Amino acid sequence: MKKKIATKERIISKSIELFNQNGFGSVTLFELAGALGMTRGNLTYHFKTKDILLEAIVDELWEKMMVERDKTRKLPSFENLHNGIQWYYRLQKEYSFIFLDYHVLNHLAIRQKFRQLTEQQIRDHEATIAFAISAGNMKPEAFEGMYQNLAFNTWMLSFYWLNQQMVRGVKSHQNGEDGEMKIWSMLLPHFTDKGLKAFRNFFGNDYLKRLGKSFQSDITGYVSF
Repeated sequence: MKKKIATKERIISKSIELFNQNGFGSVTLFELAGALGMTRGNLTYHFKTKDILLEAIVDELWEKMMVERDKTRKLPSFENLHNGIQWYYRLQKEYSFIFLDYHVLNHLAIRQKFRQLTEQQIRDHEATIAFAISAGNMKPEAFEGMYQNLAFNTWMLSFYWLNQQMVRGVKSHQNGEDGEMKIWSMLLPHFTDKGLKAFRNFFGNDYLKRLGKSFQSDITGYVSF
């Protein structure tokens, strides 16, 4: 039994590596078996089809997500939002072939779980905002829908961060700090003075200076009249 478990883990690990490099649809079981130094028959003994293999990978990913989510949602604070964003980016890097491929995301083994995850994460972001308001760190909602949209946009920026990198042809830090800074840029204008002070105490003043370049407000720099 121990040998079978070890073999399955080795297959899953190598599969993730190859799928990340070449895409899920481009790797055959024959190619995967060759990379593992085993026959296709030996591979299919453990995973009869590639879809069954994908389900095993998704189960592994899902378990990691739930464990980490439980850690970060016990208290919906900005510190835990920071920690949650960090691990989510690392997880996306580890399983990038899933997050970058629409066909994989729409696979029966994944689609329903990710829809559930999406709703959970948006609710988590709403809880973070509600907690910040109750603690006096964020201003009350200025108009209906504003903070629900902000929670949704926070999820969307996190979930599609790898996709926009691919489209734009840019790379980021392994921990996704540049994406996190863009999320804070959306949240910070809604902070109270107390919230900004707490933010500086946690991240330091230098963090705010690294959010990005100063915005050029002179319209002539963009449009010729």
